[in-house]
Amino acid sequence: MAEADRAGTREETMAGNPAAIVFDVNETLSDMSPLADRFADVGAPPLLAKVWFASLLRDGFALAAAGDKQAFAYIGAEALRGLLPAKELNRDAEESVQHIMTALSGLKLHPDVPGGVRALKNAGYRLATLTNGSTGTAEKLFTDGGIRDQFDLLLSVEDAPAWKPAPASYHYASGVLGVPAGQLLLVAVHPWDIHGAARAGLHTAWLNRTGAQYPAYFSKPDYTLATLDELPGALAADC
Repeated sequence: MAEADRAGTREETMAGNPAAIVFDVNETLSDMSPLADRFADVGAPPLLAKVWFASLLRDGFALAAAGDKQAFAYIGAEALRGLLPAKELNRDAEESVQHIMTALSGLKLHPDVPGGVRALKNAGYRLATLTNGSTGTAEKLFTDGGIRDQFDLLLSVEDAPAWKPAPASYHYASGVLGVPAGQLLLVAVHPWDIHGAARAGLHTAWLNRTGAQYPAYFSKPDYTLATLDELPGALAADC
């Protein structure tokens, strides 16, 4: 699988290594696959978990495009109320919603994350998050995973003008960190996040754990990685 390839198409280049690395959280660092079990618990098809998450993101993006914003958990719960097949559930609909939503606070890190994060911190990088989810969820995820002390800041669009991939979200992170956008590197598993960051002037690293094809209609990432622990070597090679 691929291999930390450096894209040669970006006009703007970092002067050396990035001043800070910003991470997406949901799916990029957290393993959301156990959510399928929560859907099965309440009698819903496990595959509905992916439909739900895609619907949640779609509606968050739509609100951002319209100049509005709602909390990740609020949209998630409302999306569940519309998606869960009420006649198939084995418990009350609202109880089913809460059973699924509470799973977000109990997710674990992907296996490659702790080592990759520590290696980047040991290499001297400032590390931060920029999530469409809540800071509290990231706080618990990292504390439970033993890497909370590796992050300088946990940032969320809760405090930004808009959700990612709106440019204002990435500019918010740039401002809080006190680092120009062109000196930031965003790490994400979602091509839409990579595209949004690139359009906002950031450099990007795409985590492609599944060997998927990157969509040609999005800005190409600067780095493509199979696992997070490949990133320190890729950055070192670019010095």
